[in-house]
Amino acid sequence: PEDVEVNPKTGKVYVMLTNNSKRKPEQVDLANPRAHNVFGHIVELTPPNGDHAAAECKWETLIKAGDPRVPEVEAQYNERTSANGWFASPDNCAIDHQGRLWVGTDQGPNWGKTGTTDGMYAVETEGELRGLSKLFYRVPVGAEICGPEFTPDDKTLFIAVQHPAADGAKSFKGFERVSTFEDPATRWPDFDDRMPARPSVVAITKKDGGVIGSA
Repeated sequence: PEDVEVNPKTGKVYVMLTNNSKRKPEQVDLANPRAHNVFGHIVELTPPNGDHAAAECKWETLIKAGDPRVPEVEAQYNERTSANGWFASPDNCAIDHQGRLWVGTDQGPNWGKTGTTDGMYAVETEGELRGLSKLFYRVPVGAEICGPEFTPDDKTLFIAVQHPAADGAKSFKGFERVSTFEDPATRWPDFDDRMPARPSVVAITKKDGGVIGSA
């Protein structure tokens, strides 16, 4: 588990289980349903009567990450999730005051297995859209998302972008070599040959100044 957060709307608890490629078939159980789990999953816990100090609570798997188009991956999302909505290695998360779960991913050097860099995904947690995932923001090659945080009015989302140009650069089509300080896979966020790639904090707002994720 990489992150655990409480939904301020429902009181439910979400656990980001990034991956476990070392899990053997004989170690599979209800909470860890896949052996060699390279894509990770998300568990939702429901404390009895909202009591987070309770010794026991109900739980279920909200998302089994990975590409749902590949049957052997056994991915699980809402059936309306598009090809741009699936992800791998849920890592850090935030939950807005509408109850929507925002998942940041960290595939490390293995993002070449999915062919996409890490990103931030908005996941519905209630109703008929429960488990629907949509891509919201993608980080540059070699980076991961961490520390997502909303302002109290949900009008600004802060995202920390760690170590751009570091992980898995050999899988980056057109680059396909070791990324170094002198020869990085990207020079994000400056894109200036005089500057190296730099970890940064990004503040995201809507053009109309409204709530992030609203229509």
